[in-house]
Amino acid sequence: MDSLSQIVLGAAVGEVVLGRRIGNRAMVWGAVAGTIPDMDVLGKFFLSELDNLGFHRGISHSLLFCVLGALAFGWVTDRLYRSQYHVRMAVATKAAAAVLVGFVVNFITQIADPGGWWPVALYIPLVGAWLWRHCQNRYFNGNWEGPNADLKGWVLLFFWGFLTHTLLDCCTTYGTQLFAPFSDQRVAWGTVAVADPLYTFPFLACLLVAARFSREDRRRRLWNGIGLGWSCFYLALTAVNYSRVHQTFEDALQAQGEAYERFHITPTIFNNLLWNVVVDAGDEYLLAQHSIFDEIPITFHPVAKGHDLLHNFDTDETIRVLRWFSAGYLNAVRRDDGSLQLNDLRFGSFSGRGRDADDYIFRFKLIDKGIGETYGFERAQGGPPDSKAEDMMIGLFKRAGGLSPEDLPFSTP
Repeated sequence: MDSLSQIVLGAAVGEVVLGRRIGNRAMVWGAVAGTIPDMDVLGKFFLSELDNLGFHRGISHSLLFCVLGALAFGWVTDRLYRSQYHVRMAVATKAAAAVLVGFVVNFITQIADPGGWWPVALYIPLVGAWLWRHCQNRYFNGNWEGPNADLKGWVLLFFWGFLTHTLLDCCTTYGTQLFAPFSDQRVAWGTVAVADPLYTFPFLACLLVAARFSREDRRRRLWNGIGLGWSCFYLALTAVNYSRVHQTFEDALQAQGEAYERFHITPTIFNNLLWNVVVDAGDEYLLAQHSIFDEIPITFHPVAKGHDLLHNFDTDETIRVLRWFSAGYLNAVRRDDGSLQLNDLRFGSFSGRGRDADDYIFRFKLIDKGIGETYGFERAQGGPPDSKAEDMMIGLFKRAGGLSPEDLPFSTP
């Protein structure tokens, strides 16, 4: 899921493991543990675009990493706090936490005001001044003491931080390579969107309240427990929604006499109300949307697989990787400029119809080097084009509330 959700979950787990012993530092280190697996995004600086697509949510999200990574990071953290540089380590930890919170501020800003910058511009000098004064008063007056934690505690904190991160990502359609490096199979349950404010913000509110109390205060554990309880409850609710919507789509296919081989459903971004489906109907795909508030029958819209646009479909290495990544739910379209675009249909389309190249939520741009040559991979892109983002997102939220597709701005065929 998104970085903010993983930071909040990691902080709450860190509090459970070491909160009674080291207070808010447990939340800080838990947030760090909840962020480390996603540092695989740095692969974009030394891997090709195609290789990075397979690297993200790979080995750093595996069960093996949960164990070996916890041992390594736990040992390093324990040794650093026991070294002569422990004060510098404490200052570095606070600075890292300030940076993480800065990412959270930016994430929330971009949701509320895409392209906005002033909250971050205000945050940087204010937090910088606070951090300087805090470090002067606490760490450089000669009274600072290291955290009351041992090696076992640090290892457990990182283990549970890594494991909960990985399992939460398994709940999304993107999934994780849970059994890497022994298997490249992606575990993707598809019950929750990669960003869902209804999951994250109540959880964050409980965590912030808990952080206000001392480590001995029972209210601290109570509020943190409420946040974790909400996390578990909401994820269970999304699993129930998944089961109900899956059955609804299956019943609609049978009622309409549609022959199909398999189908895949996923919630749309920022909610668990509106769901996309892609149906493999043999020679074509069928796309549709369903909101749990809908009172209208489901309408399936055919889209061409477009595999005839691709040469060497069964042997091209680039196509092979994209077929693996998309679990085979892949179609090809030509853009208006003649370039070739492939779409991961597991994520559906904004209209639920696949109206045009920009309507697909997760797409890949290829470079055709000619027959006999391997396709070049230019980039992967998710979300709406910038020029259409506002209208598409507003329309998506209205559709989630049960508005008829014919009343949306992209309802024309």
